Amino acid sequence: MVLTNLFPSLARKVKEWVATATRRILMGKNLYVGNLSYSIKDDELNSIFAAYGKVASAQVIMDRETQRSKGFGFVEMPDDAEALAAIEALNGKEVNGRPLTVNEARPREPRRNGDRRDFRKKQD
Repeated sequence: MVLTNLFPSLARKVKEWVATATRRILMGKNLYVGNLSYSIKDDELNSIFAAYGKVASAQVIMDRETQRSKGFGFVEMPDDAEALAAIEALNGKEVNGRPLTVNEARPREPRRNGDRRDFRKKQD
């Protein structure tokens, strides 16, 4: 309690680090899947990776405004060996006429509120 009052930014960073470490331990590997066809949905992405092992989740990233696919997604596989097998088998493999890019996802960097500008406002 005292630490959070004296060093709030340090306490926040420690909390983020612990949460990230816990997710990595419990969830296995998080895979990045790039160059997806814009027509692929979550369930199709899941079935592509299910051939190589258990899939905890599969998500195609969608644009907030248009609700169209951004052409990439993430797949979580709890077993590291199955995830590595999927990476080796699917990286470069053509799906719907496009060669997939599959690798282990990098950890998401935390955003700071000041990094985003509102470009809708007139800039001086």
